[in-house]
Amino acid sequence: MFKRFRRLRMNENLRSMVRENSLNINDLIYPLFVVNGEGIKKEISSMPDVFQMSLDEILKECKIIVDLGIKAIILFGVLENDKKDSCGSDALDDEGLVARSIREIKKEFPNLFVISDLCFCEYTDHGHCGIINAKTKSVDNDATLKISAKQALVHARAGVDMIAPSGMMDGIIETLRQALDQEGFENLPIMAYSTKFASSYYGPFRDVAESAPSYGDRKSYQMDFANAKEALGESLEDEKQGADILMVKPALAYLDVVKEISLHSNLPLCVYNVSGEYAMLKAAEKAGVIDYEKLLYETMIAFKRAGAKLIITYHAKELAIMLKNEVKL
Repeated sequence: MFKRFRRLRMNENLRSMVRENSLNINDLIYPLFVVNGEGIKKEISSMPDVFQMSLDEILKECKIIVDLGIKAIILFGVLENDKKDSCGSDALDDEGLVARSIREIKKEFPNLFVISDLCFCEYTDHGHCGIINAKTKSVDNDATLKISAKQALVHARAGVDMIAPSGMMDGIIETLRQALDQEGFENLPIMAYSTKFASSYYGPFRDVAESAPSYGDRKSYQMDFANAKEALGESLEDEKQGADILMVKPALAYLDVVKEISLHSNLPLCVYNVSGEYAMLKAAEKAGVIDYEKLLYETMIAFKRAGAKLIITYHAKELAIMLKNEVKL
């Protein structure tokens, strides 16, 4: 006799009972972009409802986030051009933009879990993710490791809850783990951008973070999007070096990679639902060609089904409202 799979689909309650994956507000991490100044809340044209905000506005936003039940944010600094230099000095300063912001957020919202993006592209005048090698015109891996360790300690001293290095430098996890442990931060977790592709899906992010390279691209350090086996190797190496959480970025076009990593690692896996993915869904909503909330939820479940435990997403606030209101999808 053939199998009647439809038996478990005929009743709505039964469908809910046997559903394999679900979305929970605890899965969501909301990105925030802080700038110097006061009273600044600048919407990004390519990313509706996403803003650059001064710290006073960030604190107001954190109140909204906490009230919605979102548990975690990931913080990016956006520096003025005249304060950028060749090595991203502001990122190495205990009184720099991100360090000050971490301290104030944790002071006002001690229970909000603050993750810091650790990179240099937002702080360098060349827009690349570390110190440039004069001969190759690309990022000097080992020189960048040294200043990355300094940056990690700046964030740790400011009271950050987790560090997420995004520069795709070889050896970054081992370097940060050793530096943090030596200074007494052995319990500070690291979320590795373990598989980060050189992707065109990042386009709108460059608008909000003002971090586009002044020349060339990042293909010499971010991953070739054609390579799946290498992607698995990158993540397993970061696990070996001491990462506590792995990440795949972008998410939507890389669900095969997410699944493969989830099958080979027992670490929690995060996906970054990046700016291009967000912008496309928003554009489709504006054009009236999709049922926005249903498609948004379906996309999030796709991430979970592929093996993600955590989702960094610009949709976090609207998802929180949908989950809170128990919107039927």
